[in-house]
Amino acid sequence: MVQRCLQIGFLLTLASLMVLAGCAKMMTTTSDSSAPGAGGSLDGGRAADGSRTEDGGRTAAMGQAPGSPARPDPREFAVTAVLRDIHFEFDRYDIRPEDARVLEANAESLKSNPSWRVLIEGHADQRGTSEYNLALGDRRAKASMNYLVSQGVRASRISVISYGEARPVCDQMSEGCWSQNRRAHFLVKEK
Repeated sequence: MVQRCLQIGFLLTLASLMVLAGCAKMMTTTSDSSAPGAGGSLDGGRAADGSRTEDGGRTAAMGQAPGSPARPDPREFAVTAVLRDIHFEFDRYDIRPEDARVLEANAESLKSNPSWRVLIEGHADQRGTSEYNLALGDRRAKASMNYLVSQGVRASRISVISYGEARPVCDQMSEGCWSQNRRAHFLVKEK
């Protein structure tokens, strides 16, 4: 009888551990892609040594503003000299004052050209994991979109996409180069 009770107790403990392990995994998965930390940065997610993780054929994450018709094809958009890129501090996605001025000029250009749709690409430097950089690029693109919307550009004209570190403009291992890669890039197409 005692041995039977021990077996049942062991099975109950094992089942409890399996349930808790499943909950812990679910919480970890959710927290990695959940809302950002305060002040425009992501909490955690970087390798301790700042190293890059390769995942080969990763695809970009694409999002849309509420009320947008269909997800656009990025190949339909083109660079225009009228819209300028903005840049971000390391591990941040908040809009700096000098970049706010660039976004205000971009908003005026978009309001002057109501037939334009804009695609905002979010980019990160190559430090950190691919997944982390993809999420950070997405938050940078969305922060840029939100700023344009606050300046009177209709959200339905804006789509966002994140390439993380997959499309650097500079590939040297220096802060000067990394700072060029931490950006929101603007492309347009006629409606």
